[in-house]
Amino acid sequence: MRASDLLHPRPEGLYCPPGDFFIDPVRPVNRALITHGHSDHARSGHRSVLATQQTLDIMGLRYGEDFAGTTQAAQLGEAIALDGVSISFHPAGHVLGSAQIAVEHQGTRIVASGDYKRQKDATCAPFEPIACDVFITEATFGLPVFRHPPDTEEIARLLKSAAQFPERSHLVGAYALGKAQRVMRLLRDAGYDRPIYIHGALARLSEYYQSQGIELGTLEPATVEGGKQDFAGAIVVGPPSAFADRWARRFPDPISCFASGWMRIRQRAKQGGVELPLIISDHADWDELTATIKETGAEEIWVTHGREEALVRWCELEGIAARPLHLVGYEDEGD
Repeated sequence: MRASDLLHPRPEGLYCPPGDFFIDPVRPVNRALITHGHSDHARSGHRSVLATQQTLDIMGLRYGEDFAGTTQAAQLGEAIALDGVSISFHPAGHVLGSAQIAVEHQGTRIVASGDYKRQKDATCAPFEPIACDVFITEATFGLPVFRHPPDTEEIARLLKSAAQFPERSHLVGAYALGKAQRVMRLLRDAGYDRPIYIHGALARLSEYYQSQGIELGTLEPATVEGGKQDFAGAIVVGPPSAFADRWARRFPDPISCFASGWMRIRQRAKQGGVELPLIISDHADWDELTATIKETGAEEIWVTHGREEALVRWCELEGIAARPLHLVGYEDEGD
């Protein structure tokens, strides 16, 4: 069958007519398959949801236990039949519980990557390339300018600054699901054994990560009841939005940091008032995107949410058929 008959865009999201399901729909549907727990991919209100157990748990934490009518947990690598269509979930390396979804029917296999990264990350299972006929890739950082440095080097820069300015606190903006926990784990792996102070918005997700065997060390609430000096030399992690309000002004002469792939663009860091940009991304960079495309062996590439045109053009120059999907409703929550 033609690939476009197996999966194609609709206003709700990617739709599979033979299996009657959507992948990461942006509005409530009868049957949703969810790649990961970020809010632009995982939304509440679906009649039924199929995802990894960790993604289901994360959705429950974020939306409440009644986020869907019914739920089903997918085991990684296990085939599930939906109206004659074979479905399987495979690690995406994006955040805890994230998965690519392979859809196979009548000899055609399409793999929807969701969001993915290729850098090693102790807080989630690593990406696994899956052979397929069509690979649907994200392109958040789909321009040659985006080449992410080793995350260990970026964390070393943070620790060096903390040592140089022991009287100041370092406020690290990091998205609540995935990025924040990755930053904490990187700090621990670099030998940082002091308490890490966290904004309340990170508490439940960080506790869940620890319940899944991901060691984050001692985490303390970033409250200032004892006075500003309690946070001299401290590293404080919180969602980026928290640093734009009064909460951030409670800390002693804070150094503003932001962990994001977008920090490669210095003007963006400057506009955001970021003193110490940390280029730590939960998405693949340009070299990783192009290498992954080749690893899948796919004869056709569909590009979505990001810099679609550049990656489509690269595929064409490589002799690989490609087209943009122009899906809407996907942002950069986990960049």
